[in-house]
Amino acid sequence: MAQLTELKRKFIQQFGGNEADIKAFQAPGRVNLIGEHTDYNGGFVFPAALTFGTTLLIAPRNDRKLGFVSTNFPATKEVSLDNIVFSKEDDWANYPKGVVWELALRDIQLSQGYNMLFHGEIPNGAGLSSSASIEVVTAFALLTMEGKPTDTVKIALWSQHAENEFIGVKSGIMDQFAVANGRKDHAILLDCDTLKYELVPFQSGEYKLVIGNTNKRRGLVDSKYNERRSQCEQAVQDLKQAFPELTLLGQLTLEQYQANERLIKDETVRRRARHVVEEISRVSRSMEVLKNNDLAAFGKLMNASHDSLRDLYEVTGIELDTMVDAARSIPGVLGSRMTGAGFGGCTVSLVHQDSVERFIAEVGSKYEAATGLQPAFYVCNIGDGVSEIEGEA
Repeated sequence: MAQLTELKRKFIQQFGGNEADIKAFQAPGRVNLIGEHTDYNGGFVFPAALTFGTTLLIAPRNDRKLGFVSTNFPATKEVSLDNIVFSKEDDWANYPKGVVWELALRDIQLSQGYNMLFHGEIPNGAGLSSSASIEVVTAFALLTMEGKPTDTVKIALWSQHAENEFIGVKSGIMDQFAVANGRKDHAILLDCDTLKYELVPFQSGEYKLVIGNTNKRRGLVDSKYNERRSQCEQAVQDLKQAFPELTLLGQLTLEQYQANERLIKDETVRRRARHVVEEISRVSRSMEVLKNNDLAAFGKLMNASHDSLRDLYEVTGIELDTMVDAARSIPGVLGSRMTGAGFGGCTVSLVHQDSVERFIAEVGSKYEAATGLQPAFYVCNIGDGVSEIEGEA
């Protein structure tokens, strides 16, 4: 995190005012260890919060306006609380605006305007949930400033609804939930249908989680994400012949699905559904092997997850596949897979600590030679969810 002193200096330079009026909040990025494209299908996911994310500095104003500035983007935005609408020209500021819109839907009207400075450490479009991090930290900060309860499960749901309805991306609940509810050294086993969750200690011992950023930008709104979601909805419609009450693919067991897969008429839709149901089963198996501290078995499940996302769900692409193939060629790598929605973004690999330097050097050079893009790598630790920052950080 950039030093708060420096961010406060930038805040006052931009908005004026006194340092005493500024409060600071943080929300992390997230990495999903396994369980991809299962969240909006009501299945299991297994994400963890990272130790880097978004810092928000906020101070009240004397009018009914919101001022937005970011250390990551040049444009400064100012909008009226009485006219919160999506505007393409407002770009990134639509995410915090969407949260304000959402709070109003929940009858939480802001009593005054606020100035906000965002500092993001998550590479944009990398698939580590920069948008969810912005949404969650905005909601948590505004509720705190207004003296309202900060229920992190509600904050996750409201942030997701804002992204779905205000931004127009039909994302599932996982990103916002992990960002809001993460805990240091734990991953979250989350049932996306019921929102029941369990904090699972993630003891990787001599192995490190290494995130590889392909630096291939993803645009979720412009990608095939919404198309995949509608294909899953089509699969549910076809399977209703056998299961009239079915609303989500995640409500089926693997055995139920396999016995009735023939009811899905379109072969592409069938492959999409098969990935989802098999991936949910992989998350359940992951819990079993992790309870036995069998990291090698977990690595194999990570590999199977990526292969299914490549062959059945078709959301990987040349960049992610190249990076994963290079990762798997390094001794000491137990597993490697894409993480996030795909179409670019990041991989996550489980790498023995003695192999990390070699991994970064060799995967980096192989990837760059094959794609012409320069990757970035993060040896990551698992951190806490959204919080207020007390004192100097």
